[in-house]
Amino acid sequence: MRPGRIALNACAAAVLAVMAFPVYWMFATAFRPTAEIQAGTPGLWPARPTLEHFATAVAADGFWTFWRNSLAVTAAAVLLALAVALLSAVAVARMRWRGRGPFIVMVFAAQMAPWEALLVPMFVIARDTGLLDSLAMLTGVYFMVTLPFTIVTLRGFLAAVPAELEEAALVDGCTRPAAFRKVVFPLLAPGLMATSLFGFVTAWNEFAFVNVLIIKDRGKRTLPVWLSSFRDVFGTDWGATMAAATLFALPVLVVFLFLQRRVGAGLAAGAVKG
Repeated sequence: MRPGRIALNACAAAVLAVMAFPVYWMFATAFRPTAEIQAGTPGLWPARPTLEHFATAVAADGFWTFWRNSLAVTAAAVLLALAVALLSAVAVARMRWRGRGPFIVMVFAAQMAPWEALLVPMFVIARDTGLLDSLAMLTGVYFMVTLPFTIVTLRGFLAAVPAELEEAALVDGCTRPAAFRKVVFPLLAPGLMATSLFGFVTAWNEFAFVNVLIIKDRGKRTLPVWLSSFRDVFGTDWGATMAAATLFALPVLVVFLFLQRRVGAGLAAGAVKG
């Protein structure tokens, strides 16, 4: 192996270690006894692993309510974004219509806009429409945030599918919806997986909009906000907090492991095609 290649691999390994260590430390702390967490020099792995912190986190007030809220809002936002973005991507990639160019520019501009700039406008809209403390409003915001990326990725992937495949299906007697469903849609699976993973991670981890839009009804909040206030009368229970954070990260890990084979192909195709 060439020296340059070795140096590049070493740099990649160092970056991976730096990025993965906080996640590892969270996981290890979740299994440490409280006395070991408060020790001056805790080891890299707990000497006596325990599950008491996970029991504390699961039994904490509101854990399952906020878990259901996060799951419901995330799933609804991702499914809505996929449905709308798929129709938009078909219109942009397969059809020629007046205003198509400006529409694509607007989608790219929306994707590049910082989400924080929308906090005040979204609060004003929710307040004036009576949608504060509403999971429907939160779902709509997450849908809006993930939609531009979903459209861009699916457009690129759809453009890579030859239109001749649809035309051949039409010649064989399929209707246009049937040709899309039977020929094109199966080929879009990598793009759909990549965009759904992005949307899931974005909505699942989002913190700022929940703080702004869910004010009075604490039962409508999601797990990220609950984690930020996970304390007891003696202060922050770091063991239970790390256990709750580990449980919070598990769905993202499961979704990624389930979709990982198709995510790379979907992102690459959506980025360089069309």
